[in-house]
Amino acid sequence: MVQSNKQKYTFLAFCLIPTLVMFSIFTLYPLFSGLYYSFFEWSGSSANKEFIGFSNYIKLLNDSIIPDTIIHDYFLVATKVIGIMVLALFFAVALTQLKLKEAPFYRIIFFFPNIMSVVVIGILWMFIYNPSLGLVNSGLEFLGLEDWTRPWLGNETWALPSLVLPSVWAGIGLFLLLLMGGISNVSKSYYEAAELDGASEWQQFWKVTLPLIWPQIKVSILYIVITTLNGSFIIVQVMTGGGPNNSTHVMGSYLYQQAFVQYNFGYGATIGVMILILSLITVLILQLFMRREKVEY
Repeated sequence: MVQSNKQKYTFLAFCLIPTLVMFSIFTLYPLFSGLYYSFFEWSGSSANKEFIGFSNYIKLLNDSIIPDTIIHDYFLVATKVIGIMVLALFFAVALTQLKLKEAPFYRIIFFFPNIMSVVVIGILWMFIYNPSLGLVNSGLEFLGLEDWTRPWLGNETWALPSLVLPSVWAGIGLFLLLLMGGISNVSKSYYEAAELDGASEWQQFWKVTLPLIWPQIKVSILYIVITTLNGSFIIVQVMTGGGPNNSTHVMGSYLYQQAFVQYNFGYGATIGVMILILSLITVLILQLFMRREKVEY
């Protein structure tokens, strides 16, 4: 028996080795490398690195653009969480409760943007927002709302909000499927009991559906927050490049500009450390706020 357990644990350890190696190469090594380089002044390509201690962190605290990038990131976080979760919940409930024959087709349609490259999505929406030929301004002109037309991505006020729509559109599909799976696993007996008690459809949704799919909702929110704080720079870089006049820069796009455009690699690494710290703090706070007892069903 002891020999059998030893063989089992040896086999499990052997299976974990490839995962640990990949995790070390692609997660731990970049993490500690970024922390290391943040204490140097380095162009990223030169063989010479000058140790400057905490100078990059002092520069970070005095950088007037950094507060704006943080505000922009959390604006995208808030709008994406609200937009994606509201729409994903609405369509998930509609497609599961209405029992449409076309439900598989709609699932494919909603999920399709998730298999597209973010770069492709950004270019597509750049054409949609095009001031002269884009669908947005053309649609407004067709409706007689010419005064509402504007260069969406070239306007400091509207450039950042304009990034929300493509981000939400691209993110609904994955969470729609996740929530549909949770709703489909809820026993019909709960709805039947609620209906016998006189609960309306809205009350059933609020008192039965939401509590029972809370684990899926929680995972979805955390995933949106993490991916937005760490990956929103791609859509920003493709569609606006951080402009106009830094009005759409997020932490990631500003890191890219500093490290790979202005060749301040050490300062870029410092911004990366800031992103990591803010992401961890945000996730921990969300975990505390969203903590609740697990509902069994």
